[in-house]
Amino acid sequence: MLKDNLVMLRNLHGFSQEAIAEKIGISRQAYAKWETGATVPDIEKCLSLAEVYGTTIDSLVRTESVEGVGIIPPAPRGKNIWGSVAVGERGQIVIPKGARDLFGLTGGQRMVVLSDENGIALIPEEVFMSNMRNAMERSLEKQD
Repeated sequence: MLKDNLVMLRNLHGFSQEAIAEKIGISRQAYAKWETGATVPDIEKCLSLAEVYGTTIDSLVRTESVEGVGIIPPAPRGKNIWGSVAVGERGQIVIPKGARDLFGLTGGQRMVVLSDENGIALIPEEVFMSNMRNAMERSLEKQD
């Protein structure tokens, strides 16, 4: 619910209730009532809150939960949190349906696996190759 997301986002961003209230032009008491669920903000204040927290109104008012984790905070604007997956004995994972649908992923499609010190990312091979070709072309143009 909205109240849970407001508490999580405020704490994740390290703001006090007073600081958030000041940013959106309300009293601390009014904001505190939103966090307890006693009242809810109007749509304009929801937009202001979404902007302050770098998320969308939709993400702000929906509560997402992940099995074994519980309620998770709303994802930043343009990002998604799809939940968790289990890695099979041979390294297989099942990509959540919402992610498959959003990116048009189908069975047998090739993916490039990337990583850094924090984790891994999967990118459709055709997207990766297109990006690499574009980067190489730009690099060659700069050399001329």
